[in-house]
This record gives sequence, structure tokens and C-alpha cells, in this order.
Amino acid sequence: MNARISHLSARCSWTLFLIAGLALACGSAVAASLDAAAIGKAAGTKATVQNDGVVKIGWSRSDVPVTVDGMRLPPAAGLGSWAAFAPMGNQAMVMGDTVVFQDEVDAAMDATFAHGLHVTGLHNHFFYDQPKVYFMHIEGEDSATALASDVKAVWDAIRAVRAAHPQPAERFGGGTSKPGKLDTDALAKIVGHPAEANNGSPKITIGTTGHMRDATIGASMGLTTWAAFSGSDQFAAMDGDFIMRTDEVQPVLRALRKEGIHIVALHNHMIGTQPDFYFTHFWGKGKAADLARGFRAALDAQAVVANH
Repeated sequence: MNARISHLSARCSWTLFLIAGLALACGSAVAASLDAAAIGKAAGTKATVQNDGVVKIGWSRSDVPVTVDGMRLPPAAGLGSWAAFAPMGNQAMVMGDTVVFQDEVDAAMDATFAHGLHVTGLHNHFFYDQPKVYFMHIEGEDSATALASDVKAVWDAIRAVRAAHPQPAERFGGGTSKPGKLDTDALAKIVGHPAEANNGSPKITIGTTGHMRDATIGASMGLTTWAAFSGSDQFAAMDGDFIMRTDEVQPVLRALRKEGIHIVALHNHMIGTQPDFYFTHFWGKGKAADLARGFRAALDAQAVVANH
């Protein structure tokens, strides 16, 4: 009899423990809920609470007509910018996807960095779209209202571009480089890595190594950072690609933008590598030496992270 009482007592204690735990969990969930009205006010738009408690804001890009494969695409069919806010401890996190036309990317990215957010992707969603549409993914951690204000700043920067020029531009500003002479050795000296003549378009290639399925892979398999120069020493174009580990992405992007170099893509090239690698493609115009110094600045920013 005493054993049975003891057993029942233990079961009751365990039940009370579970109830208490559930109560605490529910209390934490309530405490961690976000204020949609405050987020909407900070973002300057309506915020809605999703079924899972995430608060979401959106902006439909109906300001510029877009055709895809010859068809006028309704904004609701894939031209929506959005940002979603979720509790994270005592603060919040935001993830989002922002519709950008080519001439809006610099402004959007600069605003993202200026307000402490991260750029986590830049790519296309369509083929045969007119004008070209790209999508910039963002992420950040802070108070929910601060994040909402940050997202608003990014969207406002895009709106400012369109207010100044209603139709998206068809090229970057500035001149156009023409074929000429480029000093390969001088570029290599500035960057601090060897350059190949590459049929008149000097190219600097820097390899790294990683692993995939127990095999070591390196530069010949695509694990490279590179920059190629076209035009002349007086006015050149530079295109290229940075390979980056996860913690190197933001420093490299920020360094390139600080040097006035355009980011034109951010994505992965491989799946299943150790470590994970990401790639950003870039484009710049100006004096060849200045472009080389900008490339070197991004390499230096990457090295700071890699050496820690």
C-alpha cells in the first residue's frame, strides 16, 4: 500500500512539474511576442501577425511595369518585397527579400549596411524579364522596432532612386572603357598577387582549398577569387568573383561597396562543401590602378576575418 501511495505521489509530482513547465513555456511565448502595431509604425506600413506569431510587412512593386517572357507580370505573382520579424531572446530577428532593379542595388545595399543589416543573397528569379529584376535578401538582429526602421530605410533608398528616375537605367553611370594598354605588372604589384596577361585582359586568380565528400578540392575545381581588367590604364572595367566563407561575406561586400565597386550577384556555386562557400560577383569602372586598389581592399578585409 505504501509503495502504491509513493508511486502515485511520484506521478502527481511529475504531472505538476510538466504543468508548471508548460505554464512557464506559455508565459515565455507570451513575453516574447512582438508588437505588430509598433513594428508597422516604425516601418511606415501595415504589419500583420502570421499564424506562427511572426510579424510581416510587405511592399508590392507596382511602381514599374515588368514583363516576363512577353507577359505583363502582376505584382502579386512575384514582385513583392517583404520582411518578417520573429522573437530572438530579448530582441528580434528579421529576414526578408527585396525586389530591386539594377540601378537600385547600390542604394539598397548601401542602406542595408549603413543600418547594420546583412545582405545574404542577390540573384534573379526570372528569365526574359524587362526591365531586369533582382532580389536582395537581408537579415539582422536587434529590437523589433529598430529592425523595422532599418528595413524602412532600405526601402526608402530604393524609392528615392525611382523618384529621381521613374524608369530603371539600362547601364551604370560614367563612361565606357575602350580597348587600350593595361600594365599587368603594375596591377599585380598593387594587388599583391601574380597576374597573367590573358590576351590583353590581365587576370589575377587566387585559389583556396576545401573538401567535398572526403575529397580535397581547390582552384581548378572552382574555388577561386579572381579579377579581370579590360580597357586601358586610364579607364578600365573590372569584373570578378570572390569566394568567401560564411563569416567573410559581410566584410567583403562592405569593402567592395566602400570602394565604389558594384555587387551584381551573391550566391553559392556548390552544395556540400566543408566549409560552406559563397560567391559574390562584381563590376567596377575607373582607373585600372584604383580598381586594383579596391580589389586589394576587399582582400585585406577578408584576410582580417580569416586570420582570426
